[in-house]
Amino acid sequence: MKKTLFTWIILSALMAPGEARSVSRNGQGASADGRSIYKKGWIDFNKNGVKDAYEDPGAPLEARVADLLSRMTLEEKTCQMATLYGSGRVLRDSAPTAAWREEVWKDGIANIDEQANGLGTFRSSISFPHAASVRNRQEIQRWFVEQTRLGIPVDFTNEGIRGLCHDRATMFPAQCGQGASWDRSLIARVAAATAEEAKALGYTNIYAPILDVARDPRWGRVVECYGEDPFLVSELGREMVTGLQSRGLASTPKHFAVYSVPVGGRDGDTRTDPHVAPREMRTLLLEPFRVAVEEAGAMGMMSSYNDYDGVPVTGSRLFLTGILHERWGFEGYVVSDSEAVEFLQTKHRVVATPWEAAAMAVNAGLNVRTNFTPPGDFILPLRRAVGEGLVPMEVIDERVAAVLRVKFRLGLFDEPFRGDGREAGRVVHSPAHRELALEAALESIVLLKNEGGALPLSPTARRVAVIGPNAREVKNLVCRYGPANPALESVFDGIARRLPGADVGYALGCEVVDERFPESELYRVPANDRERALMDEAVALAAGAEVAIMVMGGNERTVRESSSRTSLDLPGRQDELLQRVHATGTPVVLVLLDGRAASVNWAARHVPAIVHAWFPGEATGEAVARVLFGDYNPGGKLPVTFPKSVGQIPFAFPFKPGGDSEGRSRVNGALFPFGHGLSYTTFEYSRLTVERPVIAAGDSVRLSCLVRNAGDVAGDEVVQLYLRDEVSSVTTYMKVLRGFERVHLAPGEERTVRFVLPPRSLGLWNGENRFVVEPGRFTLMVGSSSEDIRLTGNVEVAG
Repeated sequence: MKKTLFTWIILSALMAPGEARSVSRNGQGASADGRSIYKKGWIDFNKNGVKDAYEDPGAPLEARVADLLSRMTLEEKTCQMATLYGSGRVLRDSAPTAAWREEVWKDGIANIDEQANGLGTFRSSISFPHAASVRNRQEIQRWFVEQTRLGIPVDFTNEGIRGLCHDRATMFPAQCGQGASWDRSLIARVAAATAEEAKALGYTNIYAPILDVARDPRWGRVVECYGEDPFLVSELGREMVTGLQSRGLASTPKHFAVYSVPVGGRDGDTRTDPHVAPREMRTLLLEPFRVAVEEAGAMGMMSSYNDYDGVPVTGSRLFLTGILHERWGFEGYVVSDSEAVEFLQTKHRVVATPWEAAAMAVNAGLNVRTNFTPPGDFILPLRRAVGEGLVPMEVIDERVAAVLRVKFRLGLFDEPFRGDGREAGRVVHSPAHRELALEAALESIVLLKNEGGALPLSPTARRVAVIGPNAREVKNLVCRYGPANPALESVFDGIARRLPGADVGYALGCEVVDERFPESELYRVPANDRERALMDEAVALAAGAEVAIMVMGGNERTVRESSSRTSLDLPGRQDELLQRVHATGTPVVLVLLDGRAASVNWAARHVPAIVHAWFPGEATGEAVARVLFGDYNPGGKLPVTFPKSVGQIPFAFPFKPGGDSEGRSRVNGALFPFGHGLSYTTFEYSRLTVERPVIAAGDSVRLSCLVRNAGDVAGDEVVQLYLRDEVSSVTTYMKVLRGFERVHLAPGEERTVRFVLPPRSLGLWNGENRFVVEPGRFTLMVGSSSEDIRLTGNVEVAG
């Protein structure tokens, strides 16, 4: 329920005790003369009895920002440049106390992150029921409005990359799975649901989407990325940013910039030294962020830990001011990733003291520092830096004005008390959102192999073995950046529910990793007694079954932040288990739950059916069961390339000439290429039509093709459009993705799929580092994957 300030004042008197506390006259919520600061249509934030410009909802935005900034002391300004981590991480109190009058945030704070979301010290005690979560943030907001001199409201921030990071919110697939859907409209609806839950709970700024381009599958955070291709990431990222912000929230994409390619793919304590050339950086890694800012108008941006060419990004004026503001016109505020400011001194060692680190970051363009340490650890050194002349006051004013501007744009000075306990109970994890979570899970699943029509399985099967470390896993499929305590169904439970009359047996078989992992990736380590017993039990179960469904891959123990790998093979004893079960002669289906590409070479050769489900979210069990037994025809496509060997890396689409060529003494080609994904039906392509084969520079390209479902099962096809610049002034890629459409077709149905390529789709960064469209011939390729091209055509850009 959306409430204006006036209706909030009236309703607060009618709500149950604690739902919205009334304003007292003994210093809280009162001006100097004892009158309430809550007026009809405005709030007297500075408690002087006068409607000042910043308090006037009808005043122009810039006038409000300038008026408030002119009233602020250095102490108040610097407090608007730091995050306070909530839920017991840094903010140890669950609610305001008298001691807060002695804390640094007595002068305000920019934002409070993850407060009362079900994580941290307090867990569910202040986050569930959801009305309690709303009350908690409203009470804290009331303290900042009523107890600080200028009453500047807090921006309540939270994570939201796979659903809102909150206790019992709706859990969608991981971003890698969302990327596998190749469905803009789906991402828009996931964004809408996330926004609705965030708004009902009272959050105003969501740290999403992650726009890192996952170029190295060894990297632990590939699970959190839409894919390896900048166009795919840009298109889906735009939908997330727009979906959040169109519902009154700020979207803060992350991690800007060049974060996803640390040296060797190493995360954890590395996260540095990306070996990326400038043109590659602009073409591949910056493009999704450009789209988020220039085209979607993102109000936030998170700066990353890493350096680029020896300069830490969080201390780089080139990135935080030159690219973001001057080139792209960014109008929001930049928040650091946790500890990125401190790393200027402690990791990158480009400054010697905390105040020099603060000065470097702020002068570069940082607005708000975040870390899991008290905000005073940054605010006090920043004040010292100002006092020593390291940061001019005009720079402080610019940085603070950007934070205030976002708060005004969010309407926090008109409606500071966000969220509604009753509405949250209705909206959060609603039936409609649960249905959307299932739809998203289904659309994310990719059929990698289906030899001889091994899938779908017969629903009349009577003896089914469900085996593997992820078969009954739930705990380690829950991500710290997603909902806490989600209602997640395991694959085994989903299959057992789908086959109520069958004997569905379960065996663990092996753990995701063995006891000597990752050392066991270097040489064979003999199995211990428990490992042998687990495997024997699984083999016996499979031998007596009609089909063995092997549920393998990775989970939070192998792929997440700070969990990079040095191999892409199935970890632990999973390959051995798979081979032993296969040797029983029982038909085998392999289901992978994982967040990265896997070099499942033995399975690709010997197992007839392979399904990749990524991390499907709360609907994991039902979604996988529906696909396996033919209730849903999978239509997902790979958002990343699957190499055959870790030794091929770097090996990601798009490729430069020769980048994926063959050699006599090495493994060649992809195990599964970018864009690959099979179906239980077949699709035919025909009638490629290019509207104007010759265009002028600055014109768009319009083309269409006909796609027909030639099978007897309804299904989704992702029609993919690729482009090649045949002659260019600098080396370009052999083909680049420039369009895609996911279409649903009934048996025998055909549809004309249309593409419009704006002029920028034909451009490149030339030798003078200018983005230009050069004259010449371009090849257009339409197909079912980057290697399964069905139709080709040409367009000429006239000179």
